Amino acid sequence: RKLFFDTHALVCLLEENGFTTKQSEVIVSALVKITNTNLEMIYKDMVTKVQQEIALQQVMSHIGGVKKDMIILEKSEFSALRSENEKIKLELQQIKKQVMDEITKVRADNKLNLNLEKSRVKELHAQQDRALTQTDRKIDTEVADLKTMLESHKLDNIKYLAGSVFTCLTVALGFYRLWI
Repeated sequence: RKLFFDTHALVCLLEENGFTTKQSEVIVSALVKITNTNLEMIYKDMVTKVQQEIALQQVMSHIGGVKKDMIILEKSEFSALRSENEKIKLELQQIKKQVMDEITKVRADNKLNLNLEKSRVKELHAQQDRALTQTDRKIDTEVADLKTMLESHKLDNIKYLAGSVFTCLTVALGFYRLWI
């Protein structure tokens, strides 16, 4: 692995540009050594095609192993997620059933309370109707008592009036008799 180029042409080029032959040869010799050293360093860091293929196979093998591990993990994670999902579904169904039971209880309680309130209102109306009827009866009784009392006073007044008229007539007849 060497780099080949025309050193003599380079020496001639340097001489044409003002270097002596000795200087040109030293410069070209130094450039050749530097170039060879650099190439050796580069070649040390480089790999051969065979080494590269071996490394590639190792990497592909490692990737295959990782893929298998990923598939196993994915399946186990998927089954874990599936079982967790089933648990959540069961819990959700239980909660849904509990909520429906609670709704049914609340509806039943509300219907019961509504019916109780309706019966209380009906009872209150009945009590009010009874009280109104009793009040009407009391008023009718009081009116009848007042009418009776008025008739009684009327009769007393008629008696007194009749007595007063008869007394006045008697007195008038008495005066009339006295004058006649």
